[in-house]
Amino acid sequence: TDFVVKLADVYPDGKSINISEGIIRARFRNGIWNKPELMKPGMVYEFHIEMMATAYQFKKDHRIKVYITSSNFPLWDRNLNTGENPATDTEFCVAHQTIFHDSLRPSYIGLPVTG
Repeated sequence: TDFVVKLADVYPDGKSINISEGIIRARFRNGIWNKPELMKPGMVYEFHIEMMATAYQFKKDHRIKVYITSSNFPLWDRNLNTGENPATDTEFCVAHQTIFHDSLRPSYIGLPVTG
């Protein structure tokens, strides 16, 4: 499966504009130069998702929005969730992802801010 993180600026009227994003394909979580490793159902994994660097100033009355999703097609190719080659295989499998955020398995978003 994939995890995609998007950072957005939400205008006072509710319009949302993407500022930056990052993606990780779970089987390459140990690096693209290492052997791909498929996830096992029921296991909990930790991911570090780097977003593209940017310099951005949020205006007064704007809000910061973070999206976490498992796809950004067509910008990134679809993940079949089978471990097979997405360019040639035709079988798909639905991925069910959980992002934990409790005291035993905390999640966090680090956003460097200057001012």
